[in-house]
Amino acid sequence: MSASTPGPDLEDARSFAASLGVEHLCVESRELDREEYRRNDAERCYHCKTDLFEIAGTVAAERGLGWILYGYTASDRGDVRPGHRAAGEAGAQAPLADAGLEKAEIRDLLREHGVVLADKPSSPCLSSRIQTGVAVDRRRLADVAALEAILRGEGIRVCRARICEAGDALFVRIEVDPAEMAKVLACRTGLEREGKARGYRWVTLDLGGYRTGGGNA
Repeated sequence: MSASTPGPDLEDARSFAASLGVEHLCVESRELDREEYRRNDAERCYHCKTDLFEIAGTVAAERGLGWILYGYTASDRGDVRPGHRAAGEAGAQAPLADAGLEKAEIRDLLREHGVVLADKPSSPCLSSRIQTGVAVDRRRLADVAALEAILRGEGIRVCRARICEAGDALFVRIEVDPAEMAKVLACRTGLEREGKARGYRWVTLDLGGYRTGGGNA
């Protein structure tokens, strides 16, 4: 388990494994021990996935398993994905991409088979919420988790609490779908109180709305 895994995702993984009747192992990862990961440059995902695939390889060897599979899809081929390079170096296989399946098709197949996670919003790791160049540490990951918990408490399904830097000050930039911005304003007092208590100068709402890759902006 990565230190930057959102808490709800871990619970979803446990429930999904239980519904399939398969064993679910949870092993603590070590990416925060890597200085090259903590500095949060453009290669952060490579260093994270290198650690995760090393752990997966160790577990596979201990259990006599022949393959490591991961969820890279055909839709991901147009993105810059340093973690995919780490997967290739580790010999991990991407059967969804090999089958030419894109994300929308995968969701359709999950719905056809009654999988409850078919409509689960995308949820990358918490470190993706931290602006490139701002160091990643456990405290900042906890800050993101706490602020996003407030947003989810208002019923907001897709949200990002991004830690950004302006000069020598850190602030939080909230991203949600424009249709859900009123829900953010309904909990603005709690968000501001939490953000200020955690040392951030401002807690802001991005009027541009949610978008992928916003942690690099």
